[in-house]
Amino acid sequence: MARPKAFDTEAALDAAIGIFREHGFEGTSAGMLVEAMGIGRQSLYDTFGDKWQLYCAAVRRYAQQEGRAHFAALHGRPRAIDGIGAMIGRVVEEAQAPCLGVGSICEFGRSQPELVEIHDAAGHALHAAVADRVRDAQAEGDIAADRDADEAADFLIATIASLRIAARSGSDVRRLGRIGELAVRAVC
Repeated sequence: MARPKAFDTEAALDAAIGIFREHGFEGTSAGMLVEAMGIGRQSLYDTFGDKWQLYCAAVRRYAQQEGRAHFAALHGRPRAIDGIGAMIGRVVEEAQAPCLGVGSICEFGRSQPELVEIHDAAGHALHAAVADRVRDAQAEGDIAADRDADEAADFLIATIASLRIAARSGSDVRRLGRIGELAVRAVC
């Protein structure tokens, strides 16, 4: 009879996310993972498979969490332009913590089909949500009616990645905030 798991798998996965965010896939050892997750090596393999499977699960969970946070910010203000600003502001405030999504893209590009699938799904969902809010802001008169909503969404999403990379390279919150504000003004 198999013993039931004696640990919270979601908490363990969140701990793995923290390690992968900081060190990437290649820079993370199994020892680092089991220590951070508070589980034994065998439990890691029994529950999550190998390191690659754990990494993919971590990237998937992180993408879902980030997506929910972006959507909440986008829709958390009465005016669409303020929601767009809130989404960018959230990224600015949290940019000092490494982004697993950007990190995995930088580390692997499009070379790993499992990651491509995760990133594409998350990217398409975010793009659609941002483009919809741009259209809402156009209807509210805050963004020019002739602005292409899909191009504006592409620009804002690229800005999010840029903010995270700039933070990783040492830019402080004040500088990131100015970049974020400029990005929001640029789509108007």
